[in-house]
Amino acid sequence: MSERYARQMLLSEVGPLGQARLRGASVLVAGAGGLGCAVLEYLCAAGVGRLLVVDPDRVETSNLHRQPLYRAEEIGEPKALAARASLHRLNPEVSVQAAVERITPANVAMWVAQAGLIVDAADSLALTYILSDECRRQGKALVSASVLGLAGYAGVFCGAAPSYRAVFPDMPDQAGSCAGSGVLGTAVGVMGTLQAHMALAHLLELDPPVLARLVSVDFRTLRFGGFSFAAAAEPPEPQLRFIAPGQVREADVIVDLRSLAEAPVSPFPAALRLGVEQMQAQALPPGPRIVLCCRSGVRAWRAGRELLAREARNIALIALGE
Repeated sequence: MSERYARQMLLSEVGPLGQARLRGASVLVAGAGGLGCAVLEYLCAAGVGRLLVVDPDRVETSNLHRQPLYRAEEIGEPKALAARASLHRLNPEVSVQAAVERITPANVAMWVAQAGLIVDAADSLALTYILSDECRRQGKALVSASVLGLAGYAGVFCGAAPSYRAVFPDMPDQAGSCAGSGVLGTAVGVMGTLQAHMALAHLLELDPPVLARLVSVDFRTLRFGGFSFAAAAEPPEPQLRFIAPGQVREADVIVDLRSLAEAPVSPFPAALRLGVEQMQAQALPPGPRIVLCCRSGVRAWRAGRELLAREARNIALIALGE
């Protein structure tokens, strides 16, 4: 066993058996931003045998204050590839597979199937629900975290624990982002490191288990909270699910909720261009399925709730992204 793991192997909770568990583990990390950088760095340093990092973005100058895997000379490079190079320098014993792409409802089953543990480190509520639904279907644990401004949380869902939907059955009416609301680099680093710790605790089968545990942090007041959600009940079969743009059917009634100023051209030429409030005030043409689109998925979810209240039942959502 490599000398690099000697200090953690001194722990009775790790030892040779635990280190062997880590070496045999595979972890998918969705997102190589602020959270993902911390997760990837610590899992790699700990000797997790195989890491899969999936991220569609490129390194930007504004990333550098909270994403220490990257250097100024890597600005413009795909994050997934830059992360792989950095992780190889950190620990060449770990196999790192990188993909410069977005995880979507069309490919999520393939990605989740490739790893034993899934880490949601992306800045997308829609992707959190997409990953949770698939992890629940495949019976795999999901370590998810979120940071906004000076507050954050991390928890371990699915597998033998309730899903993300069981704890958060509804999206908020509005969702912020690092780009729009700001974030402190240390806050992201702490939450990403907590995600990494939860992932290691799960892989090492520490007792008590981290499954069905959520930890929250208020970085302004330095107050920590948390709770067990082991008793959370799964909601009925979800009526609001995300699909990929390529899964739209010809007969679908498509509503693009973005304004013309926000998106002058819709990827769906036949889409109705209505805001959420406009859609609430008028009847939609008949069709076998209504597809609601917006940038983040939050407006589509809100509009979907309104349609459910009007007894519409066949609804799909699309988060178009940037």
